[in-house]
Amino acid sequence: MNRAKIIEDISRTTEEIFSLEELKKLLKSGRQLRIKYGIDVTAPTLHIGHAVNLWMMRKFQDLGHKVVFLIGDFTTQIGDPTGKNKTRPVIPKKEIKKNTLEFIEQAKMVLRFDDPNLLEIRRNSEWFDKMPTAEFLRLMSMVTHARLISRSMFQKRIENELDIYGHELVYPVLQGYDSVVLESDLTVIGSDQLFNEMLGRFYQEKFGQDPQVIITTKITPGIDGKEKQSKSLGNYIGLAHSPRDKFGRVMSIPDSLIVEYLKIYTEVPMEEISRIEDLVRTDPMSQKKFLASKIVERYHGKEVAKEEQKWFEKTFSARIVPSDIREITVKPPTDVFMAVHESFGLEKSNSEIRRLFEQGAVSLNQEKVTDTKRPIKDGDVLKIGKRMWFRVRLEN
Repeated sequence: MNRAKIIEDISRTTEEIFSLEELKKLLKSGRQLRIKYGIDVTAPTLHIGHAVNLWMMRKFQDLGHKVVFLIGDFTTQIGDPTGKNKTRPVIPKKEIKKNTLEFIEQAKMVLRFDDPNLLEIRRNSEWFDKMPTAEFLRLMSMVTHARLISRSMFQKRIENELDIYGHELVYPVLQGYDSVVLESDLTVIGSDQLFNEMLGRFYQEKFGQDPQVIITTKITPGIDGKEKQSKSLGNYIGLAHSPRDKFGRVMSIPDSLIVEYLKIYTEVPMEEISRIEDLVRTDPMSQKKFLASKIVERYHGKEVAKEEQKWFEKTFSARIVPSDIREITVKPPTDVFMAVHESFGLEKSNSEIRRLFEQGAVSLNQEKVTDTKRPIKDGDVLKIGKRMWFRVRLEN
């Protein structure tokens, strides 16, 4: 891919560029660019929404540019208040280290980690752990309270008469200063991070650097068709999900999202997607399977995608119990509620599980069940929703 084509290529998933002329100038310079990719490791989950940014950075890597993978191990202890009406809980350092390793493994599905000339891993504890108080106060003296408080989520809290804590106001300053330390030329982010990265441009200019170019990427609704993808809402397709889970989760999206997901989460040519738009109205199921196959193929390869489509069609079209379903072990005596609870681990609360029964989403041996106290026997088959199957084994 040449320099001219990459701007056209990334436009498919780009929301805004600050600024396009600066990006053209950077690409024209011919030097290797430093692309900041900063993450706070609050939870070790990357989903295909995050991967939109990763795939864009991978295109720059393929042109010889370097991604600086910044682990916000220091800033994770504060927590970015983006989109939150309350202060984030403090995460222990041990959990931060564990989450970091999981993040890197998931990012390897997209980014190139095999060449140190194309990827550099940094942690912002390198500079913030040893920053003198005087230097921190100097950073704070460069920015006004009015500027910090103008952030949209802070304005919402003020309107709702909710507290804003000092460390939350400081967070954008710290993220902005990361760009100075790393000498970032470019960063690719979701629009919710724009305030912080614009502050990065501000600080770079204060320190005599050229301001980084910021590319914000498009955000789609999650698989429920409502809020953006989130682990807490369960409406996401995770990079760590198995090929089967990815396929099944795509099959659960509303028909109205098929074309949008094809544009943002696959590399199917736009000309082909234009033709598919008509087919979605007449035969949405086949086009949804096509989408699911393309998403699985992107992360796991064409052969795996073919196998998962075969499995899906065999299982759900013929309505048979799959032969390779996951087994869960529960202690007897138990009931169907406890078995469903065990199948989700800590992902769902008791009230969320009760709602599944109320909605008729739980089947026992292919019979819908609403009685949460119904006894479970060894070998019983649970089905939750359209695609989650479990065989129950009683612990001896």
